[in-house]
Amino acid sequence: MEIIDRLIGKGEELTSLHMAIRTIIIFIIALIMLRIAGIRTFGKKTAFDLVIIIMLGAVLSRAIVGASPFVPIICASLVMVLIHRLLGILSYHSDFIGRLVKGEKKSLYKNGVPDKTNMRQVQISRNDIMEEVRVSLNQDNLRDVEEIFIERNGKISIIKRQD
Repeated sequence: MEIIDRLIGKGEELTSLHMAIRTIIIFIIALIMLRIAGIRTFGKKTAFDLVIIIMLGAVLSRAIVGASPFVPIICASLVMVLIHRLLGILSYHSDFIGRLVKGEKKSLYKNGVPDKTNMRQVQISRNDIMEEVRVSLNQDNLRDVEEIFIERNGKISIIKRQD
């Protein structure tokens, strides 16, 4: 244990070398934990995934600067990653848990009528909708649009009218 303390330092006695070694160790551990969390953690960037990224960064940074004990920080981080993974698995098997953890899509516009209640609830304006129509459909009107949703990940999706 004394060798480890000498290598990574302890408490307020951290040198630049100690922090550099801690950074290397934490970087490797963070990569392993993100592999445990699953590839979708960085792929989807949903609120569900961003929570783990932000919390993991905040907690692991404490191990680098010695603000908290090294091993308990690693354990706490691993618990966060395992909870994230478990909720992802449960969301796959249960629509109820999926809605609870990730939310659900909402219709913002259907058959020529904007759903102002849903738009207000998710804080999406007509200008936001029109921006996505211009980006996705390369047009500045809703003539070819059947329905517009805000998806669980916060992105706006457009269903074109089938003629």
